[in-house]
Amino acid sequence: MNLPAGGDRARYDRATAHLDAPLAIVDLAAFDANADDLVRRAGGKPIRVASKSVRCRALLERVLARPGFAGIMSYTLAESIWLARSGFEDVLLAYPSADRAGFAELAGDPKLAAAVTVMVDDPAQLELIDRSRDSGTHEVRVCLELDTALHLFGGRVRVGARRSPLRDPAGLADLARAVCARPGFRVVGIMGYEGHVAGVGDALAGRPLRSRVIRLMQATARKELAARRAEAVRAVRAVVPDLEFVNGGGTGSVQQTATEDAVTEIAAGSGLYVPRLFDNYTSFRGRPAALFAQPVVRRPGVGVVTVLGGGYPASGAAGADRLPEPYLPQGLRYDPQEGAGEVQTPLLGSPADDLLIGDRVWFRHAKAGELCERFDALHLVEGDRVTATVPTYRGEGRTFL
Repeated sequence: MNLPAGGDRARYDRATAHLDAPLAIVDLAAFDANADDLVRRAGGKPIRVASKSVRCRALLERVLARPGFAGIMSYTLAESIWLARSGFEDVLLAYPSADRAGFAELAGDPKLAAAVTVMVDDPAQLELIDRSRDSGTHEVRVCLELDTALHLFGGRVRVGARRSPLRDPAGLADLARAVCARPGFRVVGIMGYEGHVAGVGDALAGRPLRSRVIRLMQATARKELAARRAEAVRAVRAVVPDLEFVNGGGTGSVQQTATEDAVTEIAAGSGLYVPRLFDNYTSFRGRPAALFAQPVVRRPGVGVVTVLGGGYPASGAAGADRLPEPYLPQGLRYDPQEGAGEVQTPLLGSPADDLLIGDRVWFRHAKAGELCERFDALHLVEGDRVTATVPTYRGEGRTFL
């Protein structure tokens, strides 16, 4: 678990003393250290940066300038096109799209078509793209997605995200043949995201039995997937010998996925910011890099302060683990009757008695990039100074989802 440091709170307060809260920061020393750790864990395989976990062009540029990182994994076609027009030359769209205008723009521009790869797991998606081309004739680069879920007890139990319908190697190879037989498309890659390994912590505080069950499940899943992914890659390479890449992994499974010979690159993004959902892993320890501050606006009584806003829940199944974490000063907690509020958030605990009106409470978001949907800018902190302020996607007027 990442334990907060009182020195960091004082440093962040000094760095942002000239700014009004609410505000969001990225600690560049922590960001860079996390980037170095991802590269170390990848063992020489390039890391493709998941843009949904960063959502800031300046920080995407910063990390891609570092050795060990190559390419972006985007989350919508509109974002992919925007990034490509901004100068990013290798953008893999990680999800299928129904953006007809976007496909027409892609197929009509040779530079976009060369820079962006789209995700396909169904022949119907190829049909939609073809109907959307308008007069665009440029070849569309295609990546095929493999379902990575673990099936147990003859398929009666499924563990993993419901993504691609393509589970077996033969099905993936059949789709590769369908793409090759269709003019205007080219298969260039395979992707498989093992979210049940990469995105699920295996060291849950106070829950040792559940943690052991998760570790057992993940060990079983890694072994099963490694064999099936290798077979799938062989099957597709028999159809497409010049396959450019095989993408796998995620922040929580970088070092395990990197050991698979079939995988040529790793996807990761959340590990740069290290939100609170990544505290519960035995495989790595990151440094919280992205935080937001809310101002104290009320002192309702002993052991209670109220901060402005802060109700920024993360996506996923609703629960306490989706709420931001009051991080600094250490020891504050939500009022169970109110939780994290849209306009006001009461916080309980003895540290509240040392907080004055106008003081700040620093929070960590449950997820990474979703924080940027709440703020127009990120203040970049080096030491005890803000050395730059950069726009988020939102700050550039871009809200893709």
